[in-house]
Amino acid sequence: MKKVLNLFDFSQKINYKTEILAGLTVALALIPEAVAFAMIAKLSPLTGLYAAFVMGLITAILGGRPGMISGATGAVAVVIVGLSISHGPEYIFATVVLAGILQILAGVFRLGKLIRLVPHSVIFGFVNGLAIIIFMSQLAQFKTVNAEGEMVWMTGPPFYIFLGLVLITMFIIWGLPKLTKVFPSSLAAILAIFGIVVALGIDTKSVGDMASINGGFPPFHIPMVPVNFETLSLIFPYALIMAGVGLIESLLTLNIVDEITETRGSGNKECVAQGTANIFSGFFSGMGGCAMLGQSLINISSGARARLSGITAAVMLLVFIMFGADLIEKLPMAALTGVMVMVAVGTFEWASLKTFNKMPKSDVIVMVLVTAVTVILHNLALAVLVGVIISALVFAWDNAKRIRARKSIDENGVKHYEIYGPLFFGSTTAFNSKFDVINDPDEVIIDFSESRVVDMSGIEALNKLTERYLKQGKTLHLRHLSPDCRKLLDNADKIIDVNILEDPTYKVVTDKI
Repeated sequence: MKKVLNLFDFSQKINYKTEILAGLTVALALIPEAVAFAMIAKLSPLTGLYAAFVMGLITAILGGRPGMISGATGAVAVVIVGLSISHGPEYIFATVVLAGILQILAGVFRLGKLIRLVPHSVIFGFVNGLAIIIFMSQLAQFKTVNAEGEMVWMTGPPFYIFLGLVLITMFIIWGLPKLTKVFPSSLAAILAIFGIVVALGIDTKSVGDMASINGGFPPFHIPMVPVNFETLSLIFPYALIMAGVGLIESLLTLNIVDEITETRGSGNKECVAQGTANIFSGFFSGMGGCAMLGQSLINISSGARARLSGITAAVMLLVFIMFGADLIEKLPMAALTGVMVMVAVGTFEWASLKTFNKMPKSDVIVMVLVTAVTVILHNLALAVLVGVIISALVFAWDNAKRIRARKSIDENGVKHYEIYGPLFFGSTTAFNSKFDVINDPDEVIIDFSESRVVDMSGIEALNKLTERYLKQGKTLHLRHLSPDCRKLLDNADKIIDVNILEDPTYKVVTDKI
């Protein structure tokens, strides 16, 4: 296992210049995202910015994946918007705190390892769907407010100016690394567009046109909600979904960053860090959040590999809120839009398109379905859950068809059935069809050296088979059961009565006969 990068591990060489510049780039990219997600959740812009600061700082320090960025996210905003509309921000803060507690419990009970159950086809679908969402969310920047106060598409010179600035931003991000990697291309593009707009006096949409980001240090605030069972019953479903969505998105982002950096993060540690960050976010007037794949990729592509970049991003975001709001509000939205479009392009797994004719059809269907659910519903947790369920059903179906039996009769007239493949709920029907109970001799041995009894359905199948042989006055023995299979049978001795054949040459056979 490769060593995890850590800011506080002095044996690990850190490029401080790269980390600080990457963090500054991320901080600039976080501002429009945090404001937009807060507005989606029907909360004030500062609620999203405070969440981005608190989530980013705590997960950067305590998280299980150095280089990964957390903040206010659209997935969380979609979950809490209903509660925000019906009960207001105080209930949101209480929900965020409860969600954080649930996430810490998930880490303490080591549930982070469950992310291993997510197939690669689901990860492809998740990433591609998220890339499409990031791209589509940037199209809103091509809209403006008309005289009637309605959002309409830009037309004429404003449209061409905005599009031109976006394309220049994308060109700089694409071309600068080919010349030098000393300076992060995303930050260079933002500064270059800002310089062009100021020097030429171009009138174009800026960050300040979205909302004011001027504020102070996040105020400590205990959620003002009644402490009773009624409140708990109201916020618990939202907190549970928020905790699940946040952990799924965070752990998938962790896996993707792991692949890019060829290092290994800690899923359980990340669960605890996400939970701790959400608790603090709820108490410091934030809407909560989770890991952000887009900003994490900006950070990683800028060369960051340690915790310093995440800490820098969070601290600089707070500096912008408290002291630099007037300057940051003048940044052209075209520059930030171009950065996010390039993030979408880099996020999309283009290689997955080449595998359509090479991957099993079931994997292709799962990948496309997860992408579609992600894009249509904007519900990343549901998309991943659907993908995992379908993949599990396909796996069960394929394994159900793989059970086989080789039959032979020895010199003593005993018939042997050598079973191949797992015996579980999906394969019991095929398993039962392998036996000729009526015509078999008086003694039958089933050899499980190449098979496993996986679940209670498998045990019940053995029980029923034993009863069929007993009704014919015949004896059934089981041989070469693995330790886990024997443990299942031992635990089920109240409902099953089968003979375990002793075999001194095979070391895993039970003493029970």
